[in-house]
Amino acid sequence: MKLLILNGPNINLLGIREKDIYGNTSYEKLCEELKETAKEHSIEIDIVQSNIEGEIINYIQAALGVYDGIIINPGAYTHYSIAIYDAIKAVSLPTIEVHISNIYNREEYRRKSVIAPACIGQISGFRKYGYTLAMMGIKNYLTKNY
Repeated sequence: MKLLILNGPNINLLGIREKDIYGNTSYEKLCEELKETAKEHSIEIDIVQSNIEGEIINYIQAALGVYDGIIINPGAYTHYSIAIYDAIKAVSLPTIEVHISNIYNREEYRRKSVIAPACIGQISGFRKYGYTLAMMGIKNYLTKNY
């Protein structure tokens, strides 16, 4: 099983930005931990990050035929990127939207995801562990064929 973990704007600043919301773990450390977790569960992952909407769409499109599923933290694009929604729908790969913070416990504008309806699920509020939950969720989805 091969998954793409795709991180959007400002995720590369983990450990620097708003530690009370996003925690102290650096982006580099998060990536290392995710690779270890994936290995423990016999999952192959590639992790990418972009602050540019078009690049995120390119990653999603390029995933077709290469990956079995996508885990995406679209950052602020969550709330308004119909283009990312369309790309996820177009490739038809099982996708889980992940948020480090609980988007429903934040500002009103952060409580709406235009991307979630294109996904098989959404995980928010578990900080970095949300990515592990997403890996297990996609693995279960693919092996149980829900």
